[in-house]
Amino acid sequence: MKELEERIQKDGRVLGADVLKVDSFLNHQVDPALMQRMGQEFYQYFQNYPITKILTVESSGIAPAVMAGLAFQVPVVFARKHKSITMNNDLYVADVYSFTKKTSNKISISKKFLAADDHVLIIDDFLANGQAVAGLTDIIQQAGANLEGIGIVIEKSFQKGRKLIEEQQIPILSLARIKAFVDGQVVFETE
Repeated sequence: MKELEERIQKDGRVLGADVLKVDSFLNHQVDPALMQRMGQEFYQYFQNYPITKILTVESSGIAPAVMAGLAFQVPVVFARKHKSITMNNDLYVADVYSFTKKTSNKISISKKFLAADDHVLIIDDFLANGQAVAGLTDIIQQAGANLEGIGIVIEKSFQKGRKLIEEQQIPILSLARIKAFVDGQVVFETE
């Protein structure tokens, strides 16, 4: 998605060897018009799949997931990182390690929001090492639901996440694929 790549070039900041800060439009302040166009991109790619639910992890995946849900006209369910007092113990739970935050979280989804007859599209903001996707995939398997595909806003192709997904032969669309960070600049994959 050329518009997203241009926005990353303009407003993104490379921190260290493997972190991209995009808090001005994706994961702190949100550009709703850009999110809507991303939702349409995911819809265009996965429209022939029988999607009944969109899954993501709180919090940065919610905005693009909601816009994809709007395009598909299906509910969006986000895995919580912290159990709220309103959630009972009837949950699907998986462990997810965040390399960026250097913490491990138990993510959970209420069993009433994911069933065996669901056809799921995962949408997330970043794909790096694939831990969030692996956690959501585990929850989908616990529910006996069908994983139809994975939509990623920004993929860091130099990390192992995509390889893990491709090994499982899951359809994937990444709207921006980063090949490397060179001298504080983003270098995109050319396809």
